[in-house]
Amino acid sequence: MHQNEHSPPYQPIVRSNIDQLPQYHALSPEQRQQIKVVSAVFPFRTNRYVVDHLIDWADVPHDPMYQLTFPQQGMLSAHDYETIARLLRQNAPRDAVQQAAHEIRMRHNPHPAGQMTYNVPNLDGEPLPGLQHKYPETVLFFPSKGQTCHAYCSYCFRWAQFIGVQDLRFAAKESDGLVRYLRQHPEVTDVLFTGGDPAIMKTSALRQYIEPLLAPELDHVQSIRIGTKSLAYWPQRFVTDDDADDLLHLFEELIAAGRHVAIMGHYSHPRELSTPVAEEAVRRLRDVGCEIRMQAPIIRHVNDDPHAWASLWRRGVRLGLVPYYMFVSRDTGPKNYFEVPLAESVKIFRKAYSQVSGLARTVRGPVMSATPGKVLINGVAHIDSQPVFVLTFLQGRDPAWVGRPFFARYDPEATWLFDLQPTHGTKEFFFDASTEYVSA
Repeated sequence: MHQNEHSPPYQPIVRSNIDQLPQYHALSPEQRQQIKVVSAVFPFRTNRYVVDHLIDWADVPHDPMYQLTFPQQGMLSAHDYETIARLLRQNAPRDAVQQAAHEIRMRHNPHPAGQMTYNVPNLDGEPLPGLQHKYPETVLFFPSKGQTCHAYCSYCFRWAQFIGVQDLRFAAKESDGLVRYLRQHPEVTDVLFTGGDPAIMKTSALRQYIEPLLAPELDHVQSIRIGTKSLAYWPQRFVTDDDADDLLHLFEELIAAGRHVAIMGHYSHPRELSTPVAEEAVRRLRDVGCEIRMQAPIIRHVNDDPHAWASLWRRGVRLGLVPYYMFVSRDTGPKNYFEVPLAESVKIFRKAYSQVSGLARTVRGPVMSATPGKVLINGVAHIDSQPVFVLTFLQGRDPAWVGRPFFARYDPEATWLFDLQPTHGTKEFFFDASTEYVSA
């Protein structure tokens, strides 16, 4: 195992112990107050690697990695910010602060894209906790021990996993239900372990969830995906953690058993690939046969810049990563602070795409993971001299929608699929009246 005196064990920095950070005390009183107020509503968590190696503190508060990980005042409306600030000034009881925070959260669409309503599958007539099955080929699995992260993205679309409200949380304590479900659904070829971040688990825990998928009756499961931000926020997980070698051995075993192991690396900014340990983590995973795909949403204040994306994709390709998706930030949480209009996102994507070689043009974007499916904005065209968005389903609740182009009125202010209107006097899109919004 690779040892490095600069890689201490992971220790989280959260709201209650942020005073441990010297950089925190260098912030202005106003900035410290913003962190205190906003983190009472939206979950906050980071670590010393992010703080010491990824944030340029000379550029705070504008630094993109600071914006990505530390709460910002603009994440709350002026009214909501003042509500929490007033309670804190008054030293209100903890229950009063939590109740006010809960009321604010519930106005922020905690589970977008029909996650609770349409995505939860049934087994023997009962809903299966900790699973989502939106598209025929792919099942998402949320292991209970992986429902946190090494650090939280401030815009996170799964923030509801981290606020301690069990009714809003996806989690499965064991994989028995997953295995029984997969036996009854031979159309499933891919299982995505997600969260939170499954890579935050010890290898022994992850093995308990994954090994049952190697049973002969589940040989239709060809690909095992691990959705993770650890490669960016704690690459030591794959290099110097005490069970890093064990984790790589687990992946080797899966590959030797004939499964494809895809690490869905969540990279938001090129700085996340700039450290030696980040590069070493990539090398070690690729050496055992894992494929690493890179994806992230476009986020205001973080990566709404074509040069940042082009640099990220070029650096990734040099290290052997596969650029995969530029997503659109989902309609949840503090979206008003982080969202980028679709028209602007299209321009940023095209400018970035034009700067890279064909090896990086595996990337697709901007892409919305919306309720009806995964929708790609191909660009802007003109019909009868009027600008329109050209869109395509990459995935759909109804597989017949996949690859079918459609048009929407050009709206420079639209930030999500449901902001768009059909063209040429049509009252609704072809998928609006569908009865396919039913759990698998």
